[in-house]
Amino acid sequence: MGEETEIIEGEVVEIQIDRPATGTGTKVGKLTLKTTEMETIYDLGAKMIEALSKEKVQAGDVITIDKATGKISKLGRSFTRARDYDAMGAQTKFVQCPDGELQKRREVVHTVSLHEIDVINSRTQGFLALFSGDTGEIKPEVREQINAKVAEWREEGKAEVIPGVLFIDEVHMLDIESFSFLNRALESDMAPVLIMATNRGITRYLSTPGQNHSLTHLGTPKSVVVTLFGEKETQKVLRIGCEEEDVEMTEDAYAVLTRIGLETSLRYAIQLITAASLVARKRKGAEVGVEDIKRVYSLFLDESRSTQYMREYQEAFLFNELQGESMETP
Repeated sequence: MGEETEIIEGEVVEIQIDRPATGTGTKVGKLTLKTTEMETIYDLGAKMIEALSKEKVQAGDVITIDKATGKISKLGRSFTRARDYDAMGAQTKFVQCPDGELQKRREVVHTVSLHEIDVINSRTQGFLALFSGDTGEIKPEVREQINAKVAEWREEGKAEVIPGVLFIDEVHMLDIESFSFLNRALESDMAPVLIMATNRGITRYLSTPGQNHSLTHLGTPKSVVVTLFGEKETQKVLRIGCEEEDVEMTEDAYAVLTRIGLETSLRYAIQLITAASLVARKRKGAEVGVEDIKRVYSLFLDESRSTQYMREYQEAFLFNELQGESMETP
C-alpha cells in the first residue's frame, strides 16, 4: 500500500536546547535545518527533543522528519562534514545535502499481507494480536470485508496486490478433496501462484481406489506442466553425482545409466553410482564401464521390478493371503 506523506528533509546546522535553571520543567529548543537552497529555524517541544536525543542527532547529520507522526530518521552525515574528525567508524554513511524545499511530499510504501490485515481487524486489540501469536479463527465476514476494501484500494490506485507463491512438494500424496479445495481457492483474484512438484506423472491418488490419474487431470485446468528432467538434464545430474562421489565413468556407461534413470527413476540411477564403483574397484578397473552398470542393475531392483517379483512369488511368502482362498498354516 502506498500513501503520500509530508516530510521535512535537510541537514542539521545547529541544535539549541534550553533547560530550566531549576532542573524541572518543560524543555524547549530550536532546530536549524538547511538545504542547498534555503535554511529554516524550527521550534522544538519536549517530545521532539527526546526524539532527537534518542537518535543521537548532531550538527552535520542529514535527517527526515515525518510531519504526521513526528518520527525522525537519520540518513547519514553530510559530505561537508567529512573532515570534522580524523577517523570515522565503518558504519558512518555520508550523503549529499538535500536540494530544493525543506518540506516535501513523498510516497511511502507499506508491505503487509492479507492475513495480517485480517488479524488486525478481527481482534479487539488490533495490531497487538500479531505479536501475541494467538490469532485464532478469522470469521468469513471479516475476510469478505477486507477483500472488498482491498479491491476498492486497488481501483483507487492506493494499493497493489502482489501474489505470493505456495509450493507443495510430493503433491501426489494429497487426496481428491485437497485438490478440490485448491481448485476452488485458486479461483480467487488474490490467490497465490501455486507450484506443485511430484516425481510421478500418472499414479493412484488417495480417495481414488483402483483408478490412476495424472496431475493435470486432478489439478487446475489453468496449470502449466513443466518437465524438469529430460535426457540431457538427467545425464547432467548423474555427472554431478559422479563428481561428488569421485567416480570415473565411461561415456557408454553414462548413456546406459541415463537410460536407466529415464525408465525407472533418477533416485534409483544415482544410487547405482556407488555400487557400480565398488564393482569396478573389485575387478581393478580405472573407470566404471557398461558391464559394471549391468551388474549392479541385475543385483539391485527398482520399484517396478521389485513389485513384479513380489507378485510372481507371493505364494511363497509368509502371511500371504490369496484372493478367494484362505491362508494355510503348516
